[in-house]
Amino acid sequence: MSYLQPSEIAIQFCKSAHVKNAFSNSKLLVYALLGGAYIALGGLLSLVVVGGMPGIAAANPGITKLLFGSLFPLGLILVVIGGAELFTSDCAVIPFAVLHQQLRVKNVLRIWTIVYFGNFIGALLVAYFFAFQSGILNAQPWHNAAISLAIHKTEGSFWVTFIKGVGANWLVCMAVWLAYAAKSIGGKIVAMWFPVMCFVTFGMEHSIANMFFIPTAMFLGAPIQLQQLFVANLLPATLGNIVGGVVLVSLPYWWMFRQQVQAANTNEPACTTSPESVPSHLMTPSFSNQLN
Repeated sequence: MSYLQPSEIAIQFCKSAHVKNAFSNSKLLVYALLGGAYIALGGLLSLVVVGGMPGIAAANPGITKLLFGSLFPLGLILVVIGGAELFTSDCAVIPFAVLHQQLRVKNVLRIWTIVYFGNFIGALLVAYFFAFQSGILNAQPWHNAAISLAIHKTEGSFWVTFIKGVGANWLVCMAVWLAYAAKSIGGKIVAMWFPVMCFVTFGMEHSIANMFFIPTAMFLGAPIQLQQLFVANLLPATLGNIVGGVVLVSLPYWWMFRQQVQAANTNEPACTTSPESVPSHLMTPSFSNQLN
């Protein structure tokens, strides 16, 4: 077949979790910095293009929502194919191995903590240097577009932001799941593009993306306080992202394919991280870089 079946994806998900767990703290942090920066670049691209269309946004808001969503997947494409770590996708990959009793909760906490912090720093760097210092968003209508988006994200209730976080990471983690199925670079891009486009068009809340959108607006002078950034948005969005990844992706696929993963682990231990243990079609730059 030209793609992996879901049971085969489950086996590779576990292998990927072990590769990530084998990273040193410093390597994990560098990969996380890149991940946050890549997601931010996707956000900046979307802002520059759609933020310059206030007339179309007023007359046909659905069109600009779709266009914003269509451009944003650049970030996840860079993460998966270029090689980087992303907290939101790790909300599915790492717990998946824990459910299969191949990793422990302490492994999850180590990876999540380092990657979340690294993603934040990477997103902040892009926000400050490439969105603010570059002046890309200083002129109108981009200035107002960036600020309006961030204010909207900090005005929702805890519950609404949480639910949007669940929906966002359900689709992000499914994008990564589908990317594992593809055996070509083009296939991986297409597989990731549709789910990511969908969650962004819906207006869901992705915690790492918001680490770019909201600080960017703050640098531009938006009347947003740190309490609004962390408590009104990042806290509920992050909790929602965790639930979306663990409950809606890791848990059901663990239940469906636990026997197949167990059988595969018996024949070939999932914790092996040698290149010979990974099928050739999975040796994309991101996977091969992780093995070196």
